[in-house]
Amino acid sequence: MDWAVRRTGRTPRATRSLVFALGCLAVLALGVVLTRMVDNPYVFFAGYVVIQYVALATGWNVLGGYAGYINFGPTAFYGVGVYMAAFLVKAMGAPLPVAIAAAGVAGALLGLAMGWMTLRVQGVYFAIATIALVVMAETVIHNIDYLGGASGLALMPPQAPAWAGGQPQFMLMVMLAIAVAFVALARWIEISAMGRGLRALKASEIAAECAGVPTFRLKLIACAVSGAMLAIAGAPYVYYASFIEPGTAFSLALSLNAIAMPLIGGKRSWVGPVIGALLLATVQQAASVTISSELNILVVGVVLILFVAVAPDGIVGIVEKLTRRRGA
Repeated sequence: MDWAVRRTGRTPRATRSLVFALGCLAVLALGVVLTRMVDNPYVFFAGYVVIQYVALATGWNVLGGYAGYINFGPTAFYGVGVYMAAFLVKAMGAPLPVAIAAAGVAGALLGLAMGWMTLRVQGVYFAIATIALVVMAETVIHNIDYLGGASGLALMPPQAPAWAGGQPQFMLMVMLAIAVAFVALARWIEISAMGRGLRALKASEIAAECAGVPTFRLKLIACAVSGAMLAIAGAPYVYYASFIEPGTAFSLALSLNAIAMPLIGGKRSWVGPVIGALLLATVQQAASVTISSELNILVVGVVLILFVAVAPDGIVGIVEKLTRRRGA
């Protein structure tokens, strides 16, 4: 390590951070290039869905992976983000940055409220509470006529800037920027004191408290951050689809995917949700033209069960085990 510092002037962590930052910039640049080179609009619509799942899986993993509190209701926050953006577009024609910011605040507040009421319980009780949150949120939306109720709501969101090349291209770039920002935030949490505290909490909450870790405060922060991320991931959907309805915003398939992707990729590291989302969402988009959505959900469920039974640490865990065996 001392040799590496003398040669480069940087610590290994600083070097990895620099490589990560350059990789993020490269991904953003690649997205801009693709919007200029590809003419098929379907590529942008499908790409938006895949990248959205990267954002959702990463947001879910802050609470479900790092803290170990399995949240079965990610669509409660996603749906709140969708309908917060819809309300602002209908009420005042709000631009996308305003809708994203408002969705993030709403998601964080909802996460704090959920955490304050439910984080004193663990395991199945917490999971049931998150499922109940989805049901309550969807029921509320069903009874708000201003937001379309059960019939849904058609909107005319502000058009994309002229330089973007079109609405599908612009929405792809927006979601790509959100996903990259989420991955960067997840990586920062993982290597920060907060991440170390969450790992200690996940290993043993009693031991973490005895060591001086503010467990309840950390759990509240994780709930707020995860809720804000999930809601922000939902906000652009109004500008992407121009029509929303409760069945889509609070869908079971979206929840299942948001949970399955970190578990398949590996929920201990920021890279696991990215791998799981890119792999599973890409396969789903490729298969969506040949099989029904119901069969698609069945495939996700079967793959999830196999990974939980055979490789509980996901793809990242498999790679780590193979690397250790070769090193030995």
